[in-house]
Amino acid sequence: MIRRLFLDHPASVGESYAEHFGVASRFGITMIGAGIAGVIHGILPFAFKTTGSRTVMRLNQQIVDKRAAVMADETQRRTVEYVI
Repeated sequence: MIRRLFLDHPASVGESYAEHFGVASRFGITMIGAGIAGVIHGILPFAFKTTGSRTVMRLNQQIVDKRAAVMADETQRRTVEYVI
């Protein structure tokens, strides 16, 4: 039960629990900052014109890159021939 709740998802993205905590927290704080910039932009249209969209694109690229790295590691792990 503990494994399913706390460890399965981080492992599925190639991270330990502590690594996942750090990455998810950083993403969350970044999104909060972009959200605040978006609210300010709604009030003051001249401010933070591209902050929200740039943040979303940057975070998305980080996720895409991480998934590609995890897939490459998995592919390599499955295709390596063991020689003794």
